[in-house]
Amino acid sequence: MNKTDLIEIMAQAADIQKAAAGRALDGLINAVTSSLAKGEAVVLTGFGTFGVTERKSRIGRNPKTGEAINIPASKAPKFKAGKALKEEVNK
Repeated sequence: MNKTDLIEIMAQAADIQKAAAGRALDGLINAVTSSLAKGEAVVLTGFGTFGVTERKSRIGRNPKTGEAINIPASKAPKFKAGKALKEEVNK
């Protein structure tokens, strides 16, 4: 499923136009993105939790030359599925 498919399903489920469903989906994506950028978690009860994890800096290897390189610390988004989502997937 891609974004267009999701918008179509949302529009049918909510009985709204595809344009409105697209704006709603874009609003959700923007809200989650801005909250994660601030370091805040987004909890959707029954669905899951979006959060940010911190990765420490580490030494890696260039696979072509074998040279050691420094990989800097970074933040990465993460998702933890909620109980209801896990149960639905495992039916």
